[in-house]
Amino acid sequence: MAEDKPKESVIDMIPTPKISEILKEEYMMPLNLSAYELAKKINVPTSRIQDLLHDRRKVTVDTLVRLGKVFGVSSKYFLNLQNDIDLRDAEMKKAD
Repeated sequence: MAEDKPKESVIDMIPTPKISEILKEEYMMPLNLSAYELAKKINVPTSRIQDLLHDRRKVTVDTLVRLGKVFGVSSKYFLNLQNDIDLRDAEMKKAD
């Protein structure tokens, strides 16, 4: 008798969004902001924003706070978003 595998929920089948995708699609594109323009607004090197957008760098708390200020959301918004993404990634890896 073969063991039944638990069925995947719909949430398990949906890829976890990356902070880079959310930043680009939800915030930068609607405002037509380039990496250079965003970097100037939050006073960080352009390379930091480019690295974030290309998933070459993990976002720091300092950058998250700066992003929250420039986009008019609470300083915890981006931090909570990153924590949710990290938690979901960890849970998915554990399930494998």
